[in-house]
Amino acid sequence: MDKLDNVKTYKVTEPFLDLNCGLGEAPFWEGGGRVRFVDIVKQKLHSVDLEKGASSLTSVDLPISIGTTANVEGHDDGFVFLGKHGFGYYDKAKGTHRYIKKMWTEEEIADGKEERMRGNDGAVDSRGRYWAGAMNDPLVKEPSDEGVLFRLDPDLSLHRILSNVTIPNGISWSADDRTVYFTDSPSGQITAYDFAAATGRICNPRPFFRIPSSGPLAGGVPDGHAVDADGYLWVAIFGTGRVVRVVPEGGRDGRRAGEVVALVELPTRCVSCPGFVGEELLVTSAEEEDPDGHPESKRFQGAVFRVHVGIGGMKLHRFGGKV
Repeated sequence: MDKLDNVKTYKVTEPFLDLNCGLGEAPFWEGGGRVRFVDIVKQKLHSVDLEKGASSLTSVDLPISIGTTANVEGHDDGFVFLGKHGFGYYDKAKGTHRYIKKMWTEEEIADGKEERMRGNDGAVDSRGRYWAGAMNDPLVKEPSDEGVLFRLDPDLSLHRILSNVTIPNGISWSADDRTVYFTDSPSGQITAYDFAAATGRICNPRPFFRIPSSGPLAGGVPDGHAVDADGYLWVAIFGTGRVVRVVPEGGRDGRRAGEVVALVELPTRCVSCPGFVGEELLVTSAEEEDPDGHPESKRFQGAVFRVHVGIGGMKLHRFGGKV
């Protein structure tokens, strides 16, 4: 499958939003036709109504970088996030934020960790726990294995689930809620773990999807991903201009787990994260890393794309804690 022969292909040639994000991330369907997403590097929060189109775009400058957001049980006027210094709550009406849980201990803060790290990708599980990863802030330090995958429980207790992570990215759960998929991008693979929904514990890590050494995905890295209603993962392959649909663990319809069965081709290389809005995917992207070598990719760098794929996504759960 390295050549991706006989794979259903969706080709996108124009952006939905020609935004020039530094690092567009975390498309999140708020309900109705409205979607929010962030620009981590330029510290912006964007929101758009897909039915009304680009003219409905609103953009807010943020005082901090935000990597991931999630809705909150009982609150429609704001959302939780993982930002520069920890987990917080953003009030959309007031345009203000406050932290509800810092990531680091006093000793780690004294060592400078709060300044050299930032939040990245994340998602909420079926029991209302918010899983999100922190990594070195590239504006301060080149990413190393200081990264951590955190889990914030509804009682606001914070748990370090995985350490020695470099760039924590997509995290999602299988349709039967017994497997969690997690990406550490520089590893070139998505790892699957057994997941106990009742306790939030994970164990038994094993490779699930790996970037092939040849073919159109070679040289790319797995970034954010989303899961459709049939349990397949749609994975952004940063550096290739592609989002791939991957067979979940256990295999489906005679296809092996991790096999690519569909492909979205986009006109810029640095695609970062897909998110479902009905039966469409909204795909964010980042600034082209090699503009001289890839001028065609630079044209739509940082844009947001949309594509109809004929299937919806799994339910987006709300954080269950009091904020």
